[in-house]
Amino acid sequence: MKISFIEPAILLNSFAMTLTIPLTAQYVYRRIWEESGNYTFASGSNVSECHQNKSDPIFAFREEVQKKTSLFNLQMEISGLIPGLVSTFMLLSSSDNHGRKLPMVLSSLGSLGTNLWLCVLSYFGFPLQFLIASTFIGALFGNYTTFWGACVAYIVDQCKDYKQKIIRIAILDLMLGVVSGLTGLSSGYFIRELGFVWSYFIIAVVLTVNLTYISFFLSDPIKESSSQIVTMSCSESLKDLFCGTYMLFKNGSGKRRSLLCLLIFTMVIYFFVVIGTSPIFTLYELAFPLCWNEVYIGYGTALGSVSFLSSFIGIWLFSYCLEDIYIVFIGILTTMVGMTLVAFTRTTLMMLLGALFGCIAFLETFSGVAASSAYNGIYSATVAWYPGFIFLLSAGLLTLPAISLWVVKCIGWEEGSYTLFVPEEPSEHTSE
Repeated sequence: MKISFIEPAILLNSFAMTLTIPLTAQYVYRRIWEESGNYTFASGSNVSECHQNKSDPIFAFREEVQKKTSLFNLQMEISGLIPGLVSTFMLLSSSDNHGRKLPMVLSSLGSLGTNLWLCVLSYFGFPLQFLIASTFIGALFGNYTTFWGACVAYIVDQCKDYKQKIIRIAILDLMLGVVSGLTGLSSGYFIRELGFVWSYFIIAVVLTVNLTYISFFLSDPIKESSSQIVTMSCSESLKDLFCGTYMLFKNGSGKRRSLLCLLIFTMVIYFFVVIGTSPIFTLYELAFPLCWNEVYIGYGTALGSVSFLSSFIGIWLFSYCLEDIYIVFIGILTTMVGMTLVAFTRTTLMMLLGALFGCIAFLETFSGVAASSAYNGIYSATVAWYPGFIFLLSAGLLTLPAISLWVVKCIGWEEGSYTLFVPEEPSEHTSE
């Protein structure tokens, strides 16, 4: 008997992803630290802040390691950019006709292979350049955005009522906050007590369990209703997707096209800022003046996950007295405040407050990969003269989606305006 609950798969994937990101960032940082000089990395220390004189040689060495790590992360992001975009687009577009499980299975296989390779890499100490190759190969199977896109589509396929979809996604968001928070909180202890090899091995085991659940126990609503769907090839699916997007703009009124473009612009800029800063947080926390160890970095990751809980409570409360667009304004404002706090952080307390406001996880392929690449490049170029510049830039960029949303409001947004984007019947086209 097949199970129709996608939540266990999402939570297992969230555990693996939340643990992999800080582990990999710190592993790369330590490897580059050890290979760049004769200074011993202070692993397992209880230092939460560092007070170094800029004339001290280790101060300049730490900045050099920061630059090299950021540039290495940039190379990894670029290596997975093209295959990740192509595989995500093709897998998700074809899932409308061939089922949602295929992109989930393939992306899980890619993640499993990458983590197994990280386990081998950390055990034998192979050159870090092999990690770039594994990123490229893993992206061919899709990435975490492929997995999440298929999962959200799975939920949409099951829930025909709009309110039911919102409630289920909100509850899932709350569950993700709990899992991500606990995983982030324990990530430092994984590194300290088990080391990188066993930590990656545990992640691989979790991904194997998840892959087994998806492959053998999870039902597929698309496949079950395949008798009512005309089977199309992959090329036909892509053509149908492009045509549908084109017709959405062509057959719409000027107001619809304007609103749709503004909302897409708002989403892309917001994703660009938030996802772009995500990998930089770990580097920033490792640098002067914080010099956090692995445990403190785990605390910061866990506190950032509180945003899931706060968003669930905020949406639930504000939905009774505010329109959706004002709730989005609040989200952008709090993120701007968080980025600004982080930019001027000089103590652990301020950094934790910035993490509380600023670390919000959103998953979007193009914005995520492009943003990570851009932010790593900018951070590498600015870390020497002001590490917090990247967060001031982020706070400034967030004014763009805020302005865009305000234009949407002025054009004539009303509660329930999402119905403007529902495909219309041919007979209704002339009414516009």
